[in-house]
Amino acid sequence: MKAAKLVLEDGTQFCGWSFGYMADTAGEVVFNTAMTGYPESLTDPSYAGQILVTTYPLIGNYGVPDTGIGSNGLPLFMESEKIHAKALVVADYSETYSHWNARESLAAWLQREKIPAITGIDTRRLTKVLREHGVMMGKIEVRGERLEVRDMTEADDYGSVNWVEQVSCKEVITYSPDGNLSPLTSHPSPLKRVVLVDCGVKANIIRCLIKRGIEVIRVPWDYDFNQLEFDGLFLANGPGDPEQCSKTVANIRTFLNNAQVKPCMGICLGNQLLAKAAGAKTYKLKYGHRSHNQPVQRVGTTQCFITSQNHGYAVDASTLPSDWEPLFVNMNDGSNEGIRHKTNPWMSAQFHPEACSGPVDTEFLFDEFTKMLI
Repeated sequence: MKAAKLVLEDGTQFCGWSFGYMADTAGEVVFNTAMTGYPESLTDPSYAGQILVTTYPLIGNYGVPDTGIGSNGLPLFMESEKIHAKALVVADYSETYSHWNARESLAAWLQREKIPAITGIDTRRLTKVLREHGVMMGKIEVRGERLEVRDMTEADDYGSVNWVEQVSCKEVITYSPDGNLSPLTSHPSPLKRVVLVDCGVKANIIRCLIKRGIEVIRVPWDYDFNQLEFDGLFLANGPGDPEQCSKTVANIRTFLNNAQVKPCMGICLGNQLLAKAAGAKTYKLKYGHRSHNQPVQRVGTTQCFITSQNHGYAVDASTLPSDWEPLFVNMNDGSNEGIRHKTNPWMSAQFHPEACSGPVDTEFLFDEFTKMLI
């Protein structure tokens, strides 16, 4: 291993050893407190432009599964076709791995995808710095021979980059319903078509829809989907500041103002974009919510759920118009975790009901959306 270090924008340095690709890189430094799920997190497009810090100390002990694509056009086990995080920072990388589904080591995968990674970092101290100061820019420097320097300029200001544009699909893609439909969920009959606006969608969101008998029409982030024939609208997750998605917001607003009311559901960034289209405002959280154990309460009930989350921005619920209301609230900091229209079939969740990886407590929201289509 070569010596390497993480340097934060305030000058704080953390020294360790490189176990990924031998290159320097920069990005917004964020932390995730999940104990498992590093293959899913690394391939989550919502981490585009960010250096991911895992607070759980031991990483890599179960290796990496098959990174191939299935017959339905979706990744077999990952959340997208490649790693989107700029780099990975861990306390203790396990060179030995063991799992029935493992195909290669984490280090081999990172090197193949040209993603830098550091081990031997005091992630407890690093997390405390980020919690006190808030997320900040940082760069990874690897000391070795003939180093390649990549992407050092584009990440100077994370919020100024339209990361959604970079991770969204470039053309319309159709996914047919899964032939092995889940017996535990209801399915619309006849076949229903849902337009999914791809702002950086996780593959498991599409899996959750097609296994419920829904045909998914995946469109780019700035595509005018209102010209299509469809039965419902789905707003996907994605990276970065929702202010960068003005084109998407304009298309959603046109949808909301259409005389023909159709169901709509949003997840994560989709929650923020739906709120902005309705007239509300968003803001950046100090250090975001990135974990498998965020507690949320359904407003107006005593129901609480443990959720998987990955976002750095939130909806200001106090700015919601009078015909909208909060649907979920975060029990840790009181931030908004979802909204709904008081009369029309429009709702969203700031957390990830598809939870890949994470708890599946709230996957029933896909069933609620499916019922709206019937």
